[in-house]
Amino acid sequence: MAKTNADIATWDVENEEFWEEEGRQVASRNLWISIPSLLIGFAVWLMWGMITTQMKNLGFPFTVEQLFTLTAIAGLSGATLRIPASFMIKIAGGRNTVFLTTALLMIPALGTGIALMNPDTPFIVFQALALLSGIGGGNFACSMSNISSFFPKSKQGYGLGMNAGLGNFGVTTMQILIPLVMTVGVFGAVAGGPMELQSPSGTLIGRIEAGTETWIQNAGFIWLIFLIPLALAGWFGMNNLRTITPSPGKPASAFGKILGLYGVGLGTSLVGVYALGILNMWVALPLTIILTLVLLRLIPGDIKPNIQKQFAIFSNKHTWSMTVLYILTFGSFIGFSAALPLSISVIFGNMMEVAADGTVTRVTNPDAPSALTWAWMGPFVGALIRPVGGWISDKMGGSIVTQVISAVMVVASVATGYVMMLAYNSTDPNAYFPVFLTLFIVLFAASGIGNGSTFRSIGVIFDQQQKGPVLGWTSAVAAYGAFIAPRVMGQEIQAGTPELAMYGFAVFYAVCLLVNWWFYLRKGAYIKNP
Repeated sequence: MAKTNADIATWDVENEEFWEEEGRQVASRNLWISIPSLLIGFAVWLMWGMITTQMKNLGFPFTVEQLFTLTAIAGLSGATLRIPASFMIKIAGGRNTVFLTTALLMIPALGTGIALMNPDTPFIVFQALALLSGIGGGNFACSMSNISSFFPKSKQGYGLGMNAGLGNFGVTTMQILIPLVMTVGVFGAVAGGPMELQSPSGTLIGRIEAGTETWIQNAGFIWLIFLIPLALAGWFGMNNLRTITPSPGKPASAFGKILGLYGVGLGTSLVGVYALGILNMWVALPLTIILTLVLLRLIPGDIKPNIQKQFAIFSNKHTWSMTVLYILTFGSFIGFSAALPLSISVIFGNMMEVAADGTVTRVTNPDAPSALTWAWMGPFVGALIRPVGGWISDKMGGSIVTQVISAVMVVASVATGYVMMLAYNSTDPNAYFPVFLTLFIVLFAASGIGNGSTFRSIGVIFDQQQKGPVLGWTSAVAAYGAFIAPRVMGQEIQAGTPELAMYGFAVFYAVCLLVNWWFYLRKGAYIKNP
């Protein structure tokens, strides 16, 4: 294998002899550095779901809607940044991209820790940090695009399923680790003193009562312990494939390209946040996507022809069908991961009380289940089962698996909405919590399996040059689920009709059933069961 430093010039993984003798080892090394880097990216991106829950318990001076907004901003930024990240590998190289995008996560991790040390920190500072934490979400697109190039078509379900599935454990890792590190002064006096809980909280190991000392700032600082060695591992252990990236340039040049692309994404994310203040969400989000694509096309220099060449994916109808199906799977997984913690706190943290004169009011539920104790279970199951979905799809075909999980998600969404309605209007919401949590775990499991099946389909449908950008693009659009779900569920909970959000998701899942059948399962389908 011709190799200069970290660059590999010859790469032919569809050649079985090459794969067995040389390709498998290189692919495995890159995969096992990519997975933990992606895991921490997910953790930093989605940490606001847990942080805002504890901010509420600590009495930070923000409304429930503002706290949901922080989670939504991180979701919007992470999704928007995936659009430019989709094109990074072919422009800057895999090693260069994974190293820098991992290192950049130190900024929101450190900044969030500092901001949380003071409850009087202005809300705009938290908004800016939530925006920057979207870098962790954007990293998924370049990570998946990179790993897809290392594996042959027969191993796409495995390679992409492992990278995404184990990478998605960042959600669970974050939901378990953050509540634990907030209970101890892990970093001593350097990280500042504790605050006292104003309402009960929880961790994986039990309930914490009001008045307990809490180091919420550790929710940001903890990630620095992992990010520093992971950035070094990416630099010294990963490779640029010259067959995919013929001219990445010197590292400084590659870094400039990456920063320029992310600069565009952060700028349009800001525009998107502003647009949401004056426009309907369903108008603001498409405008953000379109603006991002337009600005990417206008970037001068040697980036421009590379991006224009990759824009060819938009003339392929399968790009659009797989985008819809990826929203079904990953969009649901990431959206529910972002929205579930605060939803548990709001729906089950209050209950109906009937006075002697028949007056009904909402009061605090003193025995409410803690989101910090239970919210990790759904994402854990979804991430754990994702590689299984890829493996099954390699055996049975991706579209059959996608069809089955779509039907399951339609039924589970309707049932979940109904249970949410009962719990929200109940004098004993705790009675509904086991069914509520079980139904959400079913939704997470189905979406996780579906992630594996859609990865498999994309790997089969598209050639070596297009599958990377398509994976990046579809993951970008689907990642808006991390914005839409908290926003929609927050609005409906505030309106007293949480079930409407889930019923709406069920309608979308039914549409996905039809799309998948039309394109890939009906007689005369464009491509049969990829």
